[in-house]
Amino acid sequence: MTTALVRALGDLAHRAAHPAGCGPRPCPPPVVLAERDDGVVVRSGPVVAKAHAADTDTAGLAARLRLAAGPGRDGILLAPLPVTPGGLLTEMHGRPVTLWPHGGPVDPGDPDAAPWEEAGMLLARLHRTGVPGPLPAMRGPAKAALAVDRMRIARPGDPAVAPVLAAWRGLPGWARGEAPPPGRGTHLCHGDLHLGQLVRHPAPHGPWLLIDVDDAGLGDPSWDLARPAAWYAAGLLPPDVWLRFLDAYRAGGGPAVPAEGDPWPALDVAARALTVQTAALAWAKSTAEGRAPDEVEQVMIDACARIASLPPELAAERTS
Repeated sequence: MTTALVRALGDLAHRAAHPAGCGPRPCPPPVVLAERDDGVVVRSGPVVAKAHAADTDTAGLAARLRLAAGPGRDGILLAPLPVTPGGLLTEMHGRPVTLWPHGGPVDPGDPDAAPWEEAGMLLARLHRTGVPGPLPAMRGPAKAALAVDRMRIARPGDPAVAPVLAAWRGLPGWARGEAPPPGRGTHLCHGDLHLGQLVRHPAPHGPWLLIDVDDAGLGDPSWDLARPAAWYAAGLLPPDVWLRFLDAYRAGGGPAVPAEGDPWPALDVAARALTVQTAALAWAKSTAEGRAPDEVEQVMIDACARIASLPPELAAERTS
């Protein structure tokens, strides 16, 4: 089924990229960019076709696609391409499918050129954007809960994962996807911010844009800063890089943190939630692949142990 789906996506992207045919020269074959349960992505020239997860809420995805296509998000979100006359969504092999322009991704081999300032500015603009119509909740906390469930299934009863579960239990309900976020839950959020969610469009020298609206929606904007905050707190992101990102977000008027002073009271809960999510996925993936967690994964697992060891009164203060 996966091979049939990849072929169908390649054909769809090829037809969209070359509606009049390839001309005198044969087109290069489509290229598979990702092949996972939660997303199969195939590129043909300037067009990318994506099959979303089979259990995707298609009504929610349709609302998110309309959001990305709206004029108020120009220069912030990459807009989808029509996949049918007048439509942004179709179905293939039981999975929702969308079309997108190809963008130039962040170069993983050149970390010094990573667009941290651009990411901060784009998030600030996104968080300040008004929402024109009904939109689902941002899916970040729900995805964190799924990651913890995956870990529990992969390693049932394993004492090695106990610190991750303890750190998870110390979070407030909203950060576990069990309740709406208090107070700040009406901002437009991306929901899954990392450097892989930025591309240059038009490639290779166009402006940076955010991609992948699968998790976008209304929520607490601190979630979109939480992954780099968690990596910084764990020692994986250098302080100067963290400050470049944070300063750019503040310069853009982002509402997730105060304009001045210590940002951590506003970020602590979401950063701890992303630490747990990353550690839980590390355990689940390493178990599925029959290996020990790698060095980076182990850092995040160890960070959960430190979070779980917080004195009860401090933990209560940080979850309020």
